[in-house]
Amino acid sequence: MKAKPTLRNRNFLFLDMLLIVVSVLGSYALRLEWGPAFLFYLPSAYWMIGISLIIKPTVYYFFGLYRRIWLYASVQELKMIVAAVTTASLIVSVVIVTIFTLGAFTGFPRSVLIIDWTLSLLMVGGLRFTARLLAENKVLASTPGSNGHPRHALIVGAGDAGALVVRELQKNPQINMVPVGFLDDNPSKQKQQIYGIPVVGTITDMAHVLASKHVDEVIIAIPSAPGRVVRLVADVCRLKGVPFRTMPGIYELLGGKVSVSRLREVDITDLLRREPARIQDERVGSILSGKVVLVTGAGGSIGRELCRQTLRWGPSELILLGHGENSIFESLLELKENFPSVIIHPVIADIRDRPRIQAIFSHYQPQVVFHAAAHKHVPLMEVNVEDAVTNNILGTSNIVEASLAQNVERLVMISTDKAIRPINVMGATKRIAEMIVLDAAGRSGKSYSVVRFGNVLGSRGSVVPLFKRQISLGGPVTVTHPDMQRYFMTIPEAVNLVLQSASMGEGGELFILNMGQQVRILDLAEDLIRLSGLEPGKDIEIVFSGVRPGEKLSEDLWEEGHDFQPTAHPDIFRLDRKEELRGEDLQHAIHELVQLSKECDAKAIMNLLDELVPGSAVSASPPIEMTSID
Repeated sequence: MKAKPTLRNRNFLFLDMLLIVVSVLGSYALRLEWGPAFLFYLPSAYWMIGISLIIKPTVYYFFGLYRRIWLYASVQELKMIVAAVTTASLIVSVVIVTIFTLGAFTGFPRSVLIIDWTLSLLMVGGLRFTARLLAENKVLASTPGSNGHPRHALIVGAGDAGALVVRELQKNPQINMVPVGFLDDNPSKQKQQIYGIPVVGTITDMAHVLASKHVDEVIIAIPSAPGRVVRLVADVCRLKGVPFRTMPGIYELLGGKVSVSRLREVDITDLLRREPARIQDERVGSILSGKVVLVTGAGGSIGRELCRQTLRWGPSELILLGHGENSIFESLLELKENFPSVIIHPVIADIRDRPRIQAIFSHYQPQVVFHAAAHKHVPLMEVNVEDAVTNNILGTSNIVEASLAQNVERLVMISTDKAIRPINVMGATKRIAEMIVLDAAGRSGKSYSVVRFGNVLGSRGSVVPLFKRQISLGGPVTVTHPDMQRYFMTIPEAVNLVLQSASMGEGGELFILNMGQQVRILDLAEDLIRLSGLEPGKDIEIVFSGVRPGEKLSEDLWEEGHDFQPTAHPDIFRLDRKEELRGEDLQHAIHELVQLSKECDAKAIMNLLDELVPGSAVSASPPIEMTSID
């Protein structure tokens, strides 16, 4: 592929100096016409040319007009040109009028200053945008057919994202894809054109358009599109045998850019998208900007996304605390690549090690803490009861006590819907962890709070990666029960709402996220099979393995009898808690649970959890046999 043509900035400097002379003489000629008057005022024109040749290139340089690749000039560059030319003309005007007042020359028509500003604006801007136009035309002329017959792309969504995708396809012929039309449900956009590409119908017209336009690929360019829209497009494309890709959802794009490089295959997270609620950026920025932020479990799915979104707000430092050295190292590499200017500290530590945790907090002095570290895999914790206690309960206690000792301003703990009327060890230990955080908030009056939500799609240990692995192996896909259902949310959306909750926390709140409707696991499995280009029951078999100990057919986000209140965000609610363990009673319970874990008395731990946690039935669950891990 040939390199894109460019025009060196020293050439722009030479041309600008030539245009300065033309602009000044042109201003005099337009004002005075050719004749005696023009010759009379010519000495002042020489002065103005000399002054302009010194001042204008200097001002243009400071405004960055010689540090741009003008092939990519946009409206932003146009604003910069207007500002540079206006500033330069004002300085020239002040200098030339001052010199005239001092009597350096006789006769000076002041109106030429305005004419010169107008001509300079047209010439400086025109030169650069002409360079862009010529360069683009040369690129287009030099590459047609270089990669074979171009593919025809239909763009779903004629908004900002769709327009940017089309513009990139037009500017980069090496992609070898030509946009042939938009689909959009907005009536005002019908039969309109964007960058010369027509809006040819609505989304419901897709089947007809695919046939009439001979489309080779469909691009869904609506980051805010709910799952039903993505599903509709995917279903039609699948029936017609047309490949389709999508832009990531709006929460995935936070802090990123909309571009062709972000296009990817449609996955299950797209089919389950919800329409994004409003994002209250100002509140989130106020608690994170310039702060020292510590994230526990920073190598995990939720922890890493918390780090990504936190870094958008420019914390002064970010501490990645985790037990797994490889996951922390991977997080560090990614975050440093995308946010090179922020100080990031990788810290390998076990939250169960109280002296180590206290030393870390004392050294780094965090102001905001997100506690995402936890053992969360239900079946594994059923056969590792002692570790669930020490990690989820003792670990949380250590983090909270270290936060209190170091006067941490704000702490947010990530919790789970399995903490409600738990029938498994993981859920019960997370409920005790909630009590620890909320008790600390009550004792200290600090902004310590809990955010509770359901499953997140694609997290480590979740069902989606397992289903994908089973599909790649040719099946079968194992589902525990045909009526098994769960709340699901994408990781970026869940984390965004966690940050929104954190900004509203004043102390002692238990926030509940609006998880939407529960999704049948069977439907989830069938969608994943279809997204793989296969048919459930035909290409990939689905078998039912039976409900495992510690599992419910559906989950709850709060107990009956508890009221929840709306907050300033439509997808976040505050749960009014009834009195639970607190103070000395809670500390005694923690000590007893930890002591039993040291004695490896799993049965006694489960009996005690049932006594401590409202509605708990952990000990009633039959022993688990690790014959399946889905």
